[in-house]
Amino acid sequence: MNAGRTVFAQVMDFFPLHEFRKCVRRYRGHYKVQSFSCLDQFLCMAFAQLTYRESLRDIETCLRAMQTKLYHLGIRSKVSRSTLADANETRHWRIYADLGHHLIAMARALYAQEEFAVTIDQAAYVLDSTVIDLCLSLFPWARFRRRKAGVKLHTLLDLRGNIPVSVYVTPALVYEVELLDRIMPEPGAFYIMDRAYLDFERLYRLHQAGAFFITRLRRNASVQRLYSRHVDKSSGLRCDQTVRLGWMYTLQSYPDKLRRIRYCDRDCGKKLVFVTNNFLLPALTIAQLYKCRWQVELFFKWIKQHLRIKAFYGISENAVKTQIWIAISVYLLVAILKKQLALPQSLYTILQVLSVSVFEKMPISQALSHPDCTIENCQSHKQLPLFTL
Repeated sequence: MNAGRTVFAQVMDFFPLHEFRKCVRRYRGHYKVQSFSCLDQFLCMAFAQLTYRESLRDIETCLRAMQTKLYHLGIRSKVSRSTLADANETRHWRIYADLGHHLIAMARALYAQEEFAVTIDQAAYVLDSTVIDLCLSLFPWARFRRRKAGVKLHTLLDLRGNIPVSVYVTPALVYEVELLDRIMPEPGAFYIMDRAYLDFERLYRLHQAGAFFITRLRRNASVQRLYSRHVDKSSGLRCDQTVRLGWMYTLQSYPDKLRRIRYCDRDCGKKLVFVTNNFLLPALTIAQLYKCRWQVELFFKWIKQHLRIKAFYGISENAVKTQIWIAISVYLLVAILKKQLALPQSLYTILQVLSVSVFEKMPISQALSHPDCTIENCQSHKQLPLFTL
């Protein structure tokens, strides 16, 4: 990296500019655009994500204060609050969604060999969603309840590297189970989900595609036990059974056999009942895989705390989706940067350092390096004591 370039420009070296231009042409992003390009829009919004800007006026004030350095950041146009607001309102959010999907492919290739809590050869994905609350008076298109609005972030997370594979932004009224109609099942992969996705007709489609699922049964579920396997109860397992669905309509939706596993978590004393279509892995491994579902909750918590997706710069649906997808793209860029430069720091640490050094002209590896500091006894013997006994 050139020491004469800003840290922000060096971060954007990992940005796939050629693919981004293809996305812009695909959705005619530069139609009737004279000066403020889609790249300028992305760079301004990425700057806002990295430096935790609160509003469009905040973005405008900070960038205009560094007007002489904007060219070195890659921003070629004058930054104006109204211009940036119009760009977020009118330029199609799918430009940045397609960019995000390309970055997902890049990140997954880098993290393909990452390990997680369970050692298995197959891919493992977690399916879940989170609601981002909005003000109903400002976002009436996202009406959720009588006095509440919100959007829902549906995410399919790869446990190898915690990289989102698929992200769908919908109004909060869309049910979680409908996401099963959108994903393309990968044969041999595990899909881990909670009870909100328990729809046996959709799960049977996963089964027919050669994929495995792990979810939890509802308390009132009717199943017929066919036979049981021996389990080691000292490990927390209570039973490992082959079952068939008991209700007529659910049996029509899923006519094949299922595997039911009862497990007692010794840490909290909670009893859990899992159901899966995989009969090969040990029962304890199935329980441990479901425990990995908590990674998606940590992912949601992380992006809500460290990215700007809870307060929005625009109130239209297009502006909200644009901001969310740019935030996800920034997350993926930092993850790619971390892997490409072999940085030992966490994503949180990298973001914190970048937030205060985007305008610095130094190699990015130097900005992100933290040499071990040894505290030496620097007390001068000539210094008189402050208090005398």
